[in-house]
Amino acid sequence: MAEYISIKNWSENDKPREKLAANGRETLSNAELLGILLGNGTRSKSAVDLARDILQLANNDLNQLAKLSIKDLCTISGIGPAKAITIIAAIELGGRRKKSERVDKVISSSSQANEYFSPMLQDKDYEEFWILLLKQNNAIIKSHKISEGGITGTVADPKRIFKAALEHNAANIILCHNHPSGNVLPSPADLRLTEKLVLAGKQLDIDVIDHIIVSHKGYYSFADEGKIVSNS
Repeated sequence: MAEYISIKNWSENDKPREKLAANGRETLSNAELLGILLGNGTRSKSAVDLARDILQLANNDLNQLAKLSIKDLCTISGIGPAKAITIIAAIELGGRRKKSERVDKVISSSSQANEYFSPMLQDKDYEEFWILLLKQNNAIIKSHKISEGGITGTVADPKRIFKAALEHNAANIILCHNHPSGNVLPSPADLRLTEKLVLAGKQLDIDVIDHIIVSHKGYYSFADEGKIVSNS
């Protein structure tokens, strides 16, 4: 076993903080970035070594890392609640940054709708149903959570959906929910609900232009698959 050497005794070129300051954040490995978040290690492992243990727990997959709970992270020796919460907070902040980039933008494709919703929903371990309220030109007004449920489903009340749309004078809406399983194909219930909401929207002159199913493995667009024909 290699002798443990504390980060403070590493060369200046190898210390993560100094390396970031001198060469830029993109030059650091995932373990080095995570090590900076951890701040310090243990008597037998550096912060970067602990970070490698965390990444190994997530199979070196950042999407899987985002799904780990405080309890999961604390199974690693040297990681307590404070360090686990720091990691989860950083991941959440990154997701919110991605979402904020989409505000006030025009949604002109399913991929843009997916880019808006994925940071919010792809790492959830239970289903949530959201709507994206849009102006006539498909510029974003705001997003609105309708419901959340279990691993296999959630209830989307049409009254709540169109109440929110009417309150914000939305001309068009995009439906979205996530599939924690990773399978993005719509269920029979998803198909029936979408058809029901499209018809209800026509009665209120609110166009349901798409329904996006997101997961950590990709997304499904009802519009792209010909399941919704928009008037927009």
